Amino acid sequence: MIDIHSHILPNIDDGARSIEETFHLIQEAKEAGFEAIISTSHYMEGYYEIDVPEREVWIQAIYEKLQEKNINLQLYLGNEIYFSENIIKLLEEGKASTMNDSSYVLFEMPLNVEPLNLYDVVYEMMQYKLVPILAHPERYTFVQEEPELIYDLIEKGVLMQANYASIIGYYGQKAQMIVKKLFENNMIHFLGTDVHRQNTIYPKMPQILEELKNILGEAKLKELTTINPKLVLKNKQIDIDEPKKIELTLKEKIMMKLKKNG
Repeated sequence: MIDIHSHILPNIDDGARSIEETFHLIQEAKEAGFEAIISTSHYMEGYYEIDVPEREVWIQAIYEKLQEKNINLQLYLGNEIYFSENIIKLLEEGKASTMNDSSYVLFEMPLNVEPLNLYDVVYEMMQYKLVPILAHPERYTFVQEEPELIYDLIEKGVLMQANYASIIGYYGQKAQMIVKKLFENNMIHFLGTDVHRQNTIYPKMPQILEELKNILGEAKLKELTTINPKLVLKNKQIDIDEPKKIELTLKEKIMMKLKKNG
């Protein structure tokens, strides 16, 4: 397995708080069955702005230490870029990065408000031959209420990365319900831990994988955990299954609207 979404670098964002925690996280990942991790530290203008060269130094230093300790796990550089009309500029200036210097860009949106210029920014990324990957679509409140947005984005070329722990309710009942529907309707293309702290996601992987296997089957699970992430690292095209539109029942729609942060 390849973890396509993680916050393991120390003191870069709200992830690992020390180099010790970084190595604890890597050890947990190894024990959970991961062979590689893409470090996707937040890049948020005015808040988290550690540029590419500094993060590259961290990746190299950590990887060298892993080799010294005979820990066989690969590390790759990426970012989780907070939604901005400046994404292309940030990439061109070497502030934010694609995943392993590929065409694939991981981005996130505000959790509670759909950006008005979402489609403009997606279109611009496409114009630059980039492939946008939306982080954890199941966690956005506006997606929980209107999941057809995800179908529309996929039709426009955006790929989707769900968080592993969503399926066990780690981010709440609404995210759990929506991610299951996204799985069932061919709307998820990658899985990532989105890990920030030790003793959180990685130790839960056996339970998570068992649950996912029941929903997806072994072949599809391997596609989302290993095959598609490898294609990203190699900058190869990913062929996706045709998505199906999600239809929420009236009861489900009411539940989604009852508590915005439920």
